[in-house]
Amino acid sequence: MIDLSIIIPAFNEEENISVSAQEIHKALADEKFTFEIIYVDDGSTDRTWEEMERAKKNFINVNIARHRINRGKTDALLTGYRFAHGKSILLFDADLQYNPNDIKKLYKKLESGYDIVTGWKQGKYSKQFVSKIYNFLSRKLFNLPIHDQNSIKIFKREILEKVSLRKDWHRFLIALAVHEGYSVSEVKVVLYPRRAGKTKYGGKGRIIIGIFDLLSVKFQITFLRKPMLLFGITGSIFILLGVVTGLIALILRYGFNHGFRPLLYLVILFVISGLLLLAMGFLGETLASVNERIRRIENKLGDKKQIDEHGENQ
Repeated sequence: MIDLSIIIPAFNEEENISVSAQEIHKALADEKFTFEIIYVDDGSTDRTWEEMERAKKNFINVNIARHRINRGKTDALLTGYRFAHGKSILLFDADLQYNPNDIKKLYKKLESGYDIVTGWKQGKYSKQFVSKIYNFLSRKLFNLPIHDQNSIKIFKREILEKVSLRKDWHRFLIALAVHEGYSVSEVKVVLYPRRAGKTKYGGKGRIIIGIFDLLSVKFQITFLRKPMLLFGITGSIFILLGVVTGLIALILRYGFNHGFRPLLYLVILFVISGLLLLAMGFLGETLASVNERIRRIENKLGDKKQIDEHGENQ
């Protein structure tokens, strides 16, 4: 097993493949740790795949993989991971907006005793205001001890075995890892303009999607583990509102001889909604119990795999 696998997802990045391979090898030429580069063509429609094949011929430690359609950066990361042989994984962008020399700083920081290290973007760059808001919300929601969650990052390979990533959830790898008890640190890095090609990210729609993704991850690592905490409390509040509304309706009817039928409908709505939420809470607790058992089995299998690999290495 080598020390570091550098996974580089690429979608229509034909101008940047050869340059990125050369720059990374130049930056790491004098380093003592061993590394490999894994390019993942994420359904490109230009000559990205041909450029990857050329890079593989020119460098012995370059491997390549391919998606027939564009599946997103998260799937590209997971595909690269399946081909990776490194004890640590580094997620790098093909557009060279990050300096390959920063790889050394991230690796050394990781080796000092952390499980995951992320870059903290410095200087002025596009979408800086949106990035600050996103990272502010991330720190508050997930109690993260770092400034930037969506940057170049390096982490131990076991993290991808412990966390569950859905589409576009590579951006929340740090939050999910911290939730699992892994330690995290950061290193200041400069974000440069892309060397060539066009950006693949943009639009106000991505901001809305990012906010909903934040809430989805928060829901998964909190309320999904204890669904009754959300559905039970909310359901109880609805039932309580139904009882209070019912008492008001009774007081109006028999105390002031004034019947108000919409209040009766409101009582029915509150009580039924509360009961449904409580039922969802109980169902969620059952699913959470099953999910926890599955996680324990996966952890046991993962521990057994590590023991077997350790024995083979000895």
